Amino acid sequence: MADQTQPWAERTVEVPPQPDADIPSQRDPYRRGVASVGSTAPRTEPFPVVDQVPTGTGWPGEPAPRRPLSWHMAQLRKGGEWSAAGALFAFVCWGIWAISGGGDLAGPFLIFVLSLLVAAGLFALARLLGRVVLERQLGRVRRSARGAHLVTAIFLTGLGVAYLQQTQWIMDAWNWLTT
Repeated sequence: MADQTQPWAERTVEVPPQPDADIPSQRDPYRRGVASVGSTAPRTEPFPVVDQVPTGTGWPGEPAPRRPLSWHMAQLRKGGEWSAAGALFAFVCWGIWAISGGGDLAGPFLIFVLSLLVAAGLFALARLLGRVVLERQLGRVRRSARGAHLVTAIFLTGLGVAYLQQTQWIMDAWNWLTT
């Protein structure tokens, strides 16, 4: 049974003794189990000195490498679903408010466009604050724009609620439900 699981266990190899193996001058250049080291003479030449070349992978005091515009745009898109959801909510609430008011929609449309411009400015301000605080002061790298998108989404949601608060039948229904 031992030979089925370990076929090498019962094999033995006998090595015949080498004549005059103890005398160093008569040794074979190849000996089993001994590595060839080369000459035993001391090294006459010094090891070469190589100058360090900066590769842009973290040398202290050097500026970070410039990234392409596509990388920056990809960072701005991360978290954009928050702003999109807030803008959609604000648009629906604006639509309810504008249609309920009756009359011309040019004035309410201008108000909505200006509100979206304010939201874009708030997004830019949040990005600027993130750059100053996170990157410059704390030395961290921002990997997305999720925080700025979240701030913008909160603003747009509040804007939508403000539109709904100006709609009379929505407020009447709300007061009827809460009392």
